[in-house]
Amino acid sequence: MTALPLRPFRFGVINETVGDPAAWVAAVRHTEELGYATILIRDHFVPDFFGDQLAPLPALMAAASLSRTLRLGTLVLDNDYRHPALLAKEAATLDLLSGGRFALGIGAGWLRHEYDAAGIPYDPPGTRIGRMAEAIQILNGLFADGPFTFAGTHYRVTDLDGFPKPLQRPRPPLLIGGGGKRILSLAGRHADIVGLLTTAVETGVVVDDPVNRLAGRVAEQIGWVREAAGERFPAIELSMIPTIAITDDRRGGATRLI
Repeated sequence: MTALPLRPFRFGVINETVGDPAAWVAAVRHTEELGYATILIRDHFVPDFFGDQLAPLPALMAAASLSRTLRLGTLVLDNDYRHPALLAKEAATLDLLSGGRFALGIGAGWLRHEYDAAGIPYDPPGTRIGRMAEAIQILNGLFADGPFTFAGTHYRVTDLDGFPKPLQRPRPPLLIGGGGKRILSLAGRHADIVGLLTTAVETGVVVDDPVNRLAGRVAEQIGWVREAAGERFPAIELSMIPTIAITDDRRGGATRLI
């Protein structure tokens, strides 16, 4: 197998719990001052795992106004929470007004309690992923020039010309995150950035099995992406959310982390 060129590493910060306006301003400015490439926000409206969070797209627009070099990203938006026609307009607006600094991270959704609390139907994983696959087609169509029409199982769009168009062409970088074969295969076919999830969430709750973080499991996930991506695989950026322990005692540090 031919070795792939090593991409430069980029480091981002996921801001999960800031709710106070002054704290958000300080967090954005400090993140940029420290030299991070990206500031990212998750997409949850219950505090189960990450605490209460700001709405991602308005908060990122504020971050764009507070910074000059930071890229802005969602990690990741739940596709079920926004119709793709609405999301296309909001994402393109954020990309345009930020000077082309937005990366659109999207996933199929997973947190069962959140769906139940909001009264949103929680469909099986295959249905949610299928719906997301259609949403990606609509996003691409509305980011492109001219009217777009789509008729699928889950969505229908007729002669809709997305406005505004994003500054980045043909679209803002698309990040798709997940851990299973079907979602990572979808990411391999469509995403510019693929986020590898090392916990299992297919059941609607986090199943934290250490096996999912072993090198063999991660290599399997990358293999699914590579197989689906084909020739475009070298152009894909891989992303992870690591837990990092800096220590001179490798075994002791690993034991404490576990």
